[in-house]
Amino acid sequence: MTASEQIAEAKRLCLSGERLPRGLVTALLAIPTDSEECEALGRAAREAASVLCHDRAYLWGAIGLDFKPCTMNCDFCSLGEAWGVVGQPQELGEAEIIEMVRRYHAQGVRWIVLRTTEFYSLDRLSVLLQSIRRAVPGAYELGLNVGEFDDARAEALAAIGADFIYHALRLREGRDTRFDPALRLKTLRAVQRSPMKLVFLVEPVGVEHTDEEIAERIDTVLDCGAQISGAMVRVPVQGTPLGRYPKLPDRRMAQIIAVIRLACGRFAPDICVHTASECAMQWGANVTVVEQGAIPRDTAPSETVWNGFTCDMARAWFQNAGYTVHQTPK
Repeated sequence: MTASEQIAEAKRLCLSGERLPRGLVTALLAIPTDSEECEALGRAAREAASVLCHDRAYLWGAIGLDFKPCTMNCDFCSLGEAWGVVGQPQELGEAEIIEMVRRYHAQGVRWIVLRTTEFYSLDRLSVLLQSIRRAVPGAYELGLNVGEFDDARAEALAAIGADFIYHALRLREGRDTRFDPALRLKTLRAVQRSPMKLVFLVEPVGVEHTDEEIAERIDTVLDCGAQISGAMVRVPVQGTPLGRYPKLPDRRMAQIIAVIRLACGRFAPDICVHTASECAMQWGANVTVVEQGAIPRDTAPSETVWNGFTCDMARAWFQNAGYTVHQTPK
């Protein structure tokens, strides 16, 4: 098939609720980013987004709770103990976290996630979840991005008010990270079996990753039943092993988002791009992230929103791409 035929077939399968064959996903990722065919791919993905999410966009608010050295030493993460990037460890208090959640809710954020380093106490997080629910009632979804856990813990987190879990089998897991991929998958399956939603982005995507690696990870997303997907770019952090490699070009990131949009189809109709990208929004992303606190892509905590990217900016970018931002799914 020609590239145009491959794009048409991918869109057809997407809208009919069928999974794309791995070979087709790889072929779409291989389309040259500066070509007319890549433009057509982006248009097809955006048209699919109109059908799948009805031109509704959503904001994701992330709060990094602890900025301190982590012994897992992932090659792309500023918090790796071995890299010596973290200075004075810092941790947000409960009152600060609740105020951040309150502001996100007031700004129309749908999903609010508490992100921690690997060994942060899940018992402490359980108490915090309940405190937030009491202090900030309203129409938003609250979740966690934490370390590994089993089925029993997943059920317990769901019972005390966690709506979703962000977790991922990262690209080159076990090679660029010190994690056991089997353990990561075990946690993903625990979330899949629980009442909570699984959010699983293809990440952290860099210039070093091949089309085949990305296509394989998209298959993992679908196999694990993620209800929200997308892609997160690897942000180069000086002092980390991967910090010497450049950031993925924006147009390439948008192409990956377009392919994920078509590949995830009706299985995961909300597609997130992080960091925010206007091109990716125009090519199918309907979710993006506004974050604060401890940022694993930076060398210091962010006292305000990271990189100055606000909820108002995200809303304007989505509007320019033809979406309307909502806080609730309907």
